[in-house]
Amino acid sequence: MKRTANWWRVGLVAAVIAGALVVAAPAFALTITGAGATFPAPLYQTWARHYGTAHINYQAVGSGTGIAQIKAGTVAFGGSDKPTTRADLNSWGLVQFPSCVGGVVPIVHINGIGAGKVKLTGSVLAKIFEGQIKNWNDSRIKSLNRGVALPKNLKIKVVHRSDSSGTTWIFTHYLKAVDPSGWKWADMSGRWPVGTGAKGNEGVVNFVKGPSYNGAIGYVEYAYAVQSHTPYTQLKNKGGHWVLPRLSTFTAAASHASYNWSNGYVTNLVNTSGASSWPITGATYILVKRSQKSYATGHGVLAFFNWAYTSSRGIGDAKSLNYVPIPKSAVKKIKSTWHSFVKAGTKACW
Repeated sequence: MKRTANWWRVGLVAAVIAGALVVAAPAFALTITGAGATFPAPLYQTWARHYGTAHINYQAVGSGTGIAQIKAGTVAFGGSDKPTTRADLNSWGLVQFPSCVGGVVPIVHINGIGAGKVKLTGSVLAKIFEGQIKNWNDSRIKSLNRGVALPKNLKIKVVHRSDSSGTTWIFTHYLKAVDPSGWKWADMSGRWPVGTGAKGNEGVVNFVKGPSYNGAIGYVEYAYAVQSHTPYTQLKNKGGHWVLPRLSTFTAAASHASYNWSNGYVTNLVNTSGASSWPITGATYILVKRSQKSYATGHGVLAFFNWAYTSSRGIGDAKSLNYVPIPKSAVKKIKSTWHSFVKAGTKACW
């Protein structure tokens, strides 16, 4: 499939295809490796490029692989959009904390129709991915899109993730919330009734944008839609308002977050209330070992994320890519957790 000449040809997504996100940097004394979710990879790449203290090598391989690699100790930190329970964190000897909040968006390829033009409700979206709505001229879609020149007879081509995916975890939890009687599962590994699988957020974009995929619909983290110029839909939120994916609508949803170590900082931001909340919003998480073999590495990981949380550059990078920074009140709690639980021998890494 021919790819368009865009940002990932020389940056993030070319690296995702190869399975590694490696940012060119000076000869730093410390290299920190991580692996996991593709959802926050555009931000991690940017943070890595701007961070001036250590070389960051992040493999954007999917949340499931990221969890497996940090459990095995083959990386210094793992990334996952699926939060790990406090019981599993205790069992696996891990600490978990959120790095940012972002939005998952339905993307579409309908020739002649641009970004934000198509409107979908949660129920209609679920029925598309269930295979019950098969054509773009279905009356349930047409009734939401009066004045939009939808094709008279264009088959819907569903594209979903083929790998173990935190983006899928967020998306399917939304489908379950809006269609509890119809949608049967919500996790990282799909049991999709219809559609074609693609690896990573970038893989979904490539399929949906493909010249033979007119009529396609998929789901990705918002940065991938924006940077690849792939049209996305509006959604009706829980409050009954039509909303577009924007930093402001992700921030509105993120305002409902409650971050506490008692549950591993897990927060549910899917289908939140509020007039301007984007309904498919989620936090993404970092996992680190409690028992560090090297103080330098353990401290280095935490120092990198402290910089991302607190520096004007790190916060600005998040906002410029439409991710919501973690609030100062939560960061204070997170750093207390680092001090209490992440240690090299008896020495706290923070």
